[in-house]
Amino acid sequence: MRNFNYKITERIAILSQSENGGRTLELNRISYNGREARIDLRRWGHNDGEHFMQKGVTLTEEEAAELQAALGRIALG
Repeated sequence: MRNFNYKITERIAILSQSENGGRTLELNRISYNGREARIDLRRWGHNDGEHFMQKGVTLTEEEAAELQAALGRIALG
């Protein structure tokens, strides 16, 4: 199995947090395996001081810009 590593290069926002603090939904810039950092939206688990990734979506800058434009065209709330 190939080694997998990541580094959070920028913490952008915590969008939600479970009541007990066990999970958060975070928007970050993350570098995977030493590559250029990408925009990453995913749930993170928190247990005994550990921060571990759960399911999420990783976007290029161009994809994030398209998502931002699409969100700007819809009525929220």
